[in-house]
Amino acid sequence: MSETSRARGLTLQNLLLVDDHTVVREGLKRLLEPLANEWRISEASTGYQALECLRAQHFDLAIVDLSLPGMSGLDLIARIRSEFPLVSVLVLTMHAEEQYALRAFQAGARGYVTKDTAGTELVTAVRKVAQRGVFVSAHLAERVVQQLSGQRPASPTELLSNREMEVLQRIVAGQRPVDIAQALHLSVKTVSTHKRRILEKLQLDSTAALIRFGLEHQLGKNDLGEATGGT
Repeated sequence: MSETSRARGLTLQNLLLVDDHTVVREGLKRLLEPLANEWRISEASTGYQALECLRAQHFDLAIVDLSLPGMSGLDLIARIRSEFPLVSVLVLTMHAEEQYALRAFQAGARGYVTKDTAGTELVTAVRKVAQRGVFVSAHLAERVVQQLSGQRPASPTELLSNREMEVLQRIVAGQRPVDIAQALHLSVKTVSTHKRRILEKLQLDSTAALIRFGLEHQLGKNDLGEATGGT
């Protein structure tokens, strides 16, 4: 606890930062410096590590990336909601498409901020979500409401499971089946099965058509690290 916090008699809240890129976590901690007298920050690089941290001590808020190795961010959010219902979850991701935001809120998140707006929105989002409020990046909010109200056509990707969505994203990003299998801790056969189901659900007949679909629906913008040229 800082000297300022001691002087004011404040009790720090605990924040868990979950992102598999060290450089991103360091950058986010700098963005969170205005909250230094309010929050104690811990870090995890995977969903499994995050759950270990949550079991070891109490956290008030978790900031979760959607693209994590092994357990996806969406799966982690659902686990947190089930096992640690008092922990609020704020998603921080490169995905600026409403279908990702909707899935995150359905999984149990209370906030959604994109990394390109984190510099101006992150501190506000943390404070709002920590108070059990809801926060959505301004440029996403209108599209999310339109989709929920039926004013915006539903995306065909709603037919896909969260895992299929993640496999699709990685295919569009140019990853090979063996790379996807390694990243998601799956067998190559399982990845191929997911790909076949994605093609069937989207009524597409080839990998090329799948990639075109992904690019048309802005699924190529992501934070998959080296596979797409960095975070």
